[in-house]
Amino acid sequence: MADKTVSAESGSTFDTLRNLWPYMYPADRPDLRWRVTWATLLLVVAKLVLVAGPYFFKWATNALAGQGAALPSLPAFLLAPVALVIAYNFLRLVQLGFNQLRDALFARVGQYAVRQLAFRAFVHMHELSLRFHLERRTGGLSRIIERGTKGIETIVRFIMLNTAPTILEFALTAGIFAFTYGWKYVAVVAVTVWVYVWFTVKASDWRITIRRDMNDSDTDANTKAIDSLLNFETVKYFGNEAMEAERFDRSMARYEIAATRIWTSLGWLNFGQGIIFGLGTVVVMCMSALEVQAGTQTVGDFVFINAMLMQLSVPLNFIGFIYREIRQGLTDIEQMFDLLDVRQEIVDKPDAKPLAVSAGKIEFRDVHFSYDPNRKILKGVSFEVPAGKTVAIVGPSGAGKSTISRLLFRFYDIQDGQVLIDGQDVRDVTQESLRASIGMVPQDTVLFNDTIAYNIRYGRIDASEEDVRKAAELAQIGPFIERLPDGYRSMVGERGLKLSGGEKQRVAIARTILKAPPILILDEATSALDSHTEQEIQVALDLVSHGRTTIVIAHRLSTVITADEIIVLQDGQIAERGTHAALMRKRGLYASMWDRQREATEAEERLRIARETDELGVIVRRRTSEVG
Repeated sequence: MADKTVSAESGSTFDTLRNLWPYMYPADRPDLRWRVTWATLLLVVAKLVLVAGPYFFKWATNALAGQGAALPSLPAFLLAPVALVIAYNFLRLVQLGFNQLRDALFARVGQYAVRQLAFRAFVHMHELSLRFHLERRTGGLSRIIERGTKGIETIVRFIMLNTAPTILEFALTAGIFAFTYGWKYVAVVAVTVWVYVWFTVKASDWRITIRRDMNDSDTDANTKAIDSLLNFETVKYFGNEAMEAERFDRSMARYEIAATRIWTSLGWLNFGQGIIFGLGTVVVMCMSALEVQAGTQTVGDFVFINAMLMQLSVPLNFIGFIYREIRQGLTDIEQMFDLLDVRQEIVDKPDAKPLAVSAGKIEFRDVHFSYDPNRKILKGVSFEVPAGKTVAIVGPSGAGKSTISRLLFRFYDIQDGQVLIDGQDVRDVTQESLRASIGMVPQDTVLFNDTIAYNIRYGRIDASEEDVRKAAELAQIGPFIERLPDGYRSMVGERGLKLSGGEKQRVAIARTILKAPPILILDEATSALDSHTEQEIQVALDLVSHGRTTIVIAHRLSTVITADEIIVLQDGQIAERGTHAALMRKRGLYASMWDRQREATEAEERLRIARETDELGVIVRRRTSEVG
């Protein structure tokens, strides 16, 4: 499939058709090429039949008017008015049949083009960087792709099935008028068509600006709706349903105004088109009427010219409709093509090779990185994670802990230094092989709105049911799943909201076990859980990390005391490093963080005991009162 990008900015129908042609006439699909060829032939035949029809109408009129038939060589029964009328209507049915057959043949071609371009857009979205998606709104993106896909279908269908037939019909009509009635008729019709098209283009261009406003309002409303529904619980927590409804209604109010202007302007456009074509028709019909009175034309000629003009009015009306639809389609896909034009920030080198993991040793060598040039995140960080060992990275919020995992996954490229796995720079290997070698258990596990089995199998999509069950058992979630009414077929809900935090974390651990990567990253995997659940999850994490090169990014220091080395980050630099015992003896930053967390934990424990004691006292006093 040719890798071409359609230019929406140019607004040129020719350029659009030229760039879409590889999708409509694909080199690797001879069956679709055959359909295009036959659809084109049927298009030509249908138009020839269409322009032949009015001749029978003319001959029938002349016969009824007693002015004789135009073809005296034909048998008399064929020249009878009834036979001519039947032939005229039969040709209209034949022409209609050819058109429907043409549309049926071309349907698969058009849908193939839509599918290929939609597929390109979807793949491109996944190829763009994490930075792009963090700066974009999901609701707006989905709406842009949805409208862009429909716009592509509009362009493909109307250019191939309406524009070309209209041009052919006008050429045939002009030729017949010139040959039969002279160039003055052609001149009037041509001027009428030119003014009609000019007015349509100008009016449609004006309407495009209104369409953009309507699209912007529609995108904004859809984004707010999706964002609000995704954060349903937060809306409920703060009782802000009315505020969310008001925000959505404000966007829909702007959409209402723009949509009203669209329909109002459409009425003026249609009215103007009707006046222009009506005036042209009046001039041509008056010319013919005068010639009938003068005896240079028959009544059949008068009827014939009127029939040709009426037939021409249909595609002329489609010219306006087609132009509007194509321009609106171009507007709809404008943002989609802008997305397709966004360059990938992270790309494989031309000579990139698959990552070869022999031991799983990780090295950060003098790594400098910033999301924004004005704010440095990592400032010359160097450390090593030996094969099969566990290194924990701790530090205050904003120190750059989670950035370490993003750089290892190569969601971003560093500005200076090296990130190595078994001596291979992550920038020199393919992204697919790199990410296949690393497992991640994040703090906030977001699940797909599908079954538990699907979410576990996401770690290895070709895994058997038995493999899925074993992974769930190792993650200590198997018994829980078995107790559910639908077992592994139970739906987890949007973002996994039907499961508790601990259950979601166990699912994340299970799919990481199923992936069986040689390198593991635990990014604050238990920080959002209560102490009891944290201890249970920690057992599963210790199991999955056994024998693997592991980086633990932690907020709770109690989860990293068994790490082979602890690295303390502060302000993008390594402030301390060593084992838990060594860092505690040092009485530096790590020790102070440990003391603060221990004090907070002890305070929470004292508060819990006080509450339990108070509750017990209330119960004792109530029982004493009841006895008394």
